[in-house]
Amino acid sequence: MAYEIVMPRLGWTMEEGIFVEWLKRDGDLIKSGDLLCAVEGDKAINEIESFESGILRIPPDAPPPGAKVKVGALLGYIVAPGESTPFEKNEGVAATLVQSPAAADAHSAPFQAAESVIQPDLPTISPRARRVASELGIDWDGIQGSGRTGRIVERDIRSAASAATRISEAPTAVGELRISPLARRRATELGVDVQALAAAQSGRRIEIADVEAAARREHVQAAPPAPETAVAPISPIRRLIAERLSASAHTTAAVTLTTEVDATQLVHLRKAIAADVQGTTVPAPSYNDLLTKLLAVALLEHPGLNASLDGEHIVQHPFVHVGIAVDTERGLVVPVVRDAQSKSVQMITAESARLIEQVRAGKISPDDLRGGTFTITNLGMYEIDAFTPIINLPECAILGVGRIVAKQVVVDEESETTAVRKMMALSLTFDHRLVDGGPAARFLQRVKQMVEHPYLWLTR
Repeated sequence: MAYEIVMPRLGWTMEEGIFVEWLKRDGDLIKSGDLLCAVEGDKAINEIESFESGILRIPPDAPPPGAKVKVGALLGYIVAPGESTPFEKNEGVAATLVQSPAAADAHSAPFQAAESVIQPDLPTISPRARRVASELGIDWDGIQGSGRTGRIVERDIRSAASAATRISEAPTAVGELRISPLARRRATELGVDVQALAAAQSGRRIEIADVEAAARREHVQAAPPAPETAVAPISPIRRLIAERLSASAHTTAAVTLTTEVDATQLVHLRKAIAADVQGTTVPAPSYNDLLTKLLAVALLEHPGLNASLDGEHIVQHPFVHVGIAVDTERGLVVPVVRDAQSKSVQMITAESARLIEQVRAGKISPDDLRGGTFTITNLGMYEIDAFTPIINLPECAILGVGRIVAKQVVVDEESETTAVRKMMALSLTFDHRLVDGGPAARFLQRVKQMVEHPYLWLTR
């Protein structure tokens, strides 16, 4: 019995995804546990493994790489050796015979002399095989069919295409034109000189891609370049970001508080730890790692900011799951460091490194993107001082971290003494539906104290 390979649901809200690529080829022997293909869900690319053993069969109309596919849509089959797939069985079904006018006349005139009635010939090629032949530029006249009653089916066309490729790649006489039938047809459509193209190919077989590339070059040479409007489809991750941030902007009563912090001691702490672990396998913490630990302590002291809205109830969490906003080429992804309140700085550093590596590779697990109670977003590396981050629903608040910059500041108001200090701006956006301005300000004030005096949290 054929086992269907379908587009999986990688998240509760996922309705469609992107088919990235096959990791096996059509006809490969598959064992249970082998990776079959890669698909892209809302925020990650996942490799899908097989739960069955057998032969992989990919239908001709399977989604191509990059195609948007609905959850549950058919991708391919796993079949037992020698077993036909449903699409192969459909190809082998003969067309219904149509009765000829001569036969109808014979039935209407029973007393006339019997005449030989010639039924129309069955189509010698299946519709699917005809389409594949057109796509591959294969002339199917003269191909011996292997289907029922000698009908040409898809496998015959593909075998002929493989044979044509082998023949075309064999050594040829000097000056002989080597071009695929489909490329020749496309060259005629585009007006490309195949003889000139063959001379530039140095004897290599001309394919359709070569013809189209030559046509583009001729077009560029013939006309000056004109600016083009870039139009791209919305990716699943971009759509998800748009939906969630739009929901946040429209449902929360967002307020942003900003303060400037003396981060000199935090900078010294990070440098000291980095020097201590240099030459070892222990990674040095980032500022986000230090802030994650700091915030975990502060949030336990101010549980109103470690909360979420659940219908008619405000839920204050006894644990701190800190989301860390990560910028990727595909879009913003927020992996979650769980139970930060019970982890050391070293443990948080190792965990965040693992999460960020998986995010960059596009292989982050959906479970690692769920359940955050508070989020950090850091734009300091882009020389941003302060900004208004958007709350990551259903959380209550998010902390925006600006760059650390040396400034001349007053360190003693009475003596008016100044010094160069490492200053940093912090921007706290909170949902006024869940917490008022006073508690939010006291929380940010406590965070400021902890940044300026790391001993308040480092050993906790």
